[in-house]
Amino acid sequence: MKVLGINSSPRKNGNTKHLLETVFKPLNDAGIETELFQIGGRLVHGCTACGKCREVLNGHCQIKNDAINECIDKMVEADAIILGSPVYFTDVTTEMKALIDVAGYVTRGNGHLLKRKVGAAVVSVRRGGQLHTFETLNNFFLISQMIVPGSSYWNFAYGKNEGDVLNDEEGMKTMQILGENMAWLLTKLNN
Repeated sequence: MKVLGINSSPRKNGNTKHLLETVFKPLNDAGIETELFQIGGRLVHGCTACGKCREVLNGHCQIKNDAINECIDKMVEADAIILGSPVYFTDVTTEMKALIDVAGYVTRGNGHLLKRKVGAAVVSVRRGGQLHTFETLNNFFLISQMIVPGSSYWNFAYGKNEGDVLNDEEGMKTMQILGENMAWLLTKLNN
């Protein structure tokens, strides 16, 4: 089994990465492979709804969108996907929004390629906007017909500077429990 964590923060080693790695630990402890994919800070283009992906049917965006197409390939290969984003003006980063729009359009139009995979969202936040960001990520999972596990609270942690989320005890516990619940669910689904 494999879980793909996607970091949309332009800060490669920032708080969002810490959250993803915290969720990864119980997954790894359960023998589940994890991979971190960095999309934040990369040049990506949003969906133009040109429809070419639905004509060609090769599971890729037909616009030169190499980072997103590489990510889509990894999403299709994985058993579970964790989308991680910091809050930017009360929503996901522009890179995450581009991924959601393109991957959603491509995977739905090519036979619902993410159907019945497990999906979880993690959000790093300085002050506010975390619930809207969390909802944006979860809406992607739900429209993709994915299975969304819960945790002991909503999956976010507070922090401004790199590593600050590690001091949010409740947030870190929420990530730990999310990883445990994902491991349990993946084990049940793959038996």
